[in-house]
Amino acid sequence: MKALIVHLVDMLRITIQIDRNRSSLPLLLGMSCLLAACSLAPGMKMDGRAAAGTASNTLAPAVPITEIDARVVDRLDEEARQEVLAAKALATASMHYTIGPGDVLQITVWDHPELVAANGASNQSASRPADPAKGFLVDQSGNVQFPYAGTVHVAGLRLEQAGAQLTGALSKYFRNPQVTVGIASYRSRYIHVVGAVRSPGGYPLNDIAMTLPEAISRAGGLDAAADSSRIVVNRDGATYPVNLARMLDDGQDPSRLVLAAGDILRVPGRSDAGVYVIGEVRKPLLALPRQDGRLTLSDALLQAQSIDPDTADASHLYVIRGSPGAAPQVFRLDARSPVSMLLANQFELRPKDVVYVDSGDLVRFSRVLKLMLPGFSAGAAASFVTD
Repeated sequence: MKALIVHLVDMLRITIQIDRNRSSLPLLLGMSCLLAACSLAPGMKMDGRAAAGTASNTLAPAVPITEIDARVVDRLDEEARQEVLAAKALATASMHYTIGPGDVLQITVWDHPELVAANGASNQSASRPADPAKGFLVDQSGNVQFPYAGTVHVAGLRLEQAGAQLTGALSKYFRNPQVTVGIASYRSRYIHVVGAVRSPGGYPLNDIAMTLPEAISRAGGLDAAADSSRIVVNRDGATYPVNLARMLDDGQDPSRLVLAAGDILRVPGRSDAGVYVIGEVRKPLLALPRQDGRLTLSDALLQAQSIDPDTADASHLYVIRGSPGAAPQVFRLDARSPVSMLLANQFELRPKDVVYVDSGDLVRFSRVLKLMLPGFSAGAAASFVTD
């Protein structure tokens, strides 16, 4: 392009030297035609040929453009449903509570009142939330100390199994002891809820299974900025996405998803799932999804106050999608027909998508002239001065 401009300036200088009395309007018109051709060169307009890598710029990657139709919408919707099915792995968590270090046990030996006092090693009620409740503390080794029974290892056992262990140890001193074991304070197992909830923090697990809806409820529920479609559960280094909104829409019961000790439940905000809307729209912006996580192409255009009818080419409306480690995808919608907006209302966008509305040929041509003609006028004036 730079060499072409220099060549045109040289042509203008030669023409002026030949005949200063002739008008330069025909020459300027010819230059304008050349500039119009420049404005239509590959790279100035996003089309199928440029995306396929057949443009003169050989450095551009080959990215095919997919036309948005009903089949494409159905395929992408099915992919989203498969992501929901991946969360079913959370339903395999154990429903039984096992004793762990830090728990406080309540141990009762029936018909032996002399052991009742031992059950409350501290007869004073707890004055602070961090103080242990009355009972027998399971130490960090998983052992509990009980009169006559001595040291008994109970970590990893269910309550009835711990009672059997204590019964066996007390049988050396008592005839047919009847032992009951309960939990006075659950302090060994926690799950953590972070993100866009009203009361983030750690919450202890008890003998009642902690389901995903229960965990959100204990954390005060979702706040106004939450995105319920992109909840994430981190467990043992693995990540499980949970689309709570879609599960409810499909009639699936989210209470079947059971959390385990050490799980981290993260509720992202809607601002993390924004979509960039740029190009020939009235208001370029970062479009945000609704609280259920849905954001269609028509929703994004509505937030951008629609396309600009004076400058936009409605036949070239693009959705550019990419993720780390994956090839980018480009979708195109011809929005000139009102029927096509039905597809836009069904085409769901994903976080960090880019919606780009291309400009019309006449608009690009006028912009090129606006940028380049002042330069040519300066060159022509210089020719007159230096002659």
